[in-house]
Amino acid sequence: MSGRAGPLLTTAVHDALVAARTRGRSTIACSLDLDRSTTTVMVGTDGWSWDGRRFPFLEACRARTIYHWTEGGFQPVARFTTSLTKLVPTKWGAPTFEIDGIKMLPTMRVSPYADAERKVALVAPRGKRILDTCGGLGYFAAWCLAGGARHVASYEKSPDVLWLRSLNPWSPDGPSPAAELATLTLTPGDVAERIAALAPASVDAVLHDPPRFGIAGELYSQAFYDQLARVLRQRGSLYHYTGTPNRRASGRELAAEVAVRLRRAGFSAEPAADGVLAVRVTRP
Repeated sequence: MSGRAGPLLTTAVHDALVAARTRGRSTIACSLDLDRSTTTVMVGTDGWSWDGRRFPFLEACRARTIYHWTEGGFQPVARFTTSLTKLVPTKWGAPTFEIDGIKMLPTMRVSPYADAERKVALVAPRGKRILDTCGGLGYFAAWCLAGGARHVASYEKSPDVLWLRSLNPWSPDGPSPAAELATLTLTPGDVAERIAALAPASVDAVLHDPPRFGIAGELYSQAFYDQLARVLRQRGSLYHYTGTPNRRASGRELAAEVAVRLRRAGFSAEPAADGVLAVRVTRP
């Protein structure tokens, strides 16, 4: 079990616990950390025990919900401030998250964690200083560390997303054992505001996975791309996730629009992996 705050329950795990009780089984092997590990749970008629503590069965366990233990019982890993931000289970183990019902990471055909591995590989992180503009659950940062990055500077402005991340066992909280010399700095703040303070040519690669355009248009602006070009060293690489929002309804090609702005900022840019892969080149 990873070192996060107590057990996490999903419908699948809770159903398995209830089924064990129904069959009269005294123990069951299951995962209480979203399939990061397997542990043994003692099952009783009115609850179950793990790690020397006793927990109740839930009266109702909703699908597409992850529950964490608090002093008052199990509560959904979700918060509502200006929007509903929620950690959502997947069949892959590694969760995604939603903001007002909009899924932030791909889960249909691939684990969001494995998807991050594929995209991080595009910038070849080994030995590099990486700017991770929109940290989210930290999957990009996790694969940078596993890939031997020298340093990852990650930014995330949403306190609610940072809270989800603190409970998610798939989110990194430091270097992996395979990357002892790597460091991760997670800064709570808006990269659109903080990037001006970064030194020119101070990073070797950029991973940019912004919220959709309608939520954070400033992260798709020419001014922001000019800043990315400023902080990225010559021949440094940039992966920019865009997805394909409204392509069928409007015919809009967001990746093509992004590539045009990146070229104006001094990048070569081509479509790649649901986004754009760019390289900082000399201005004419």
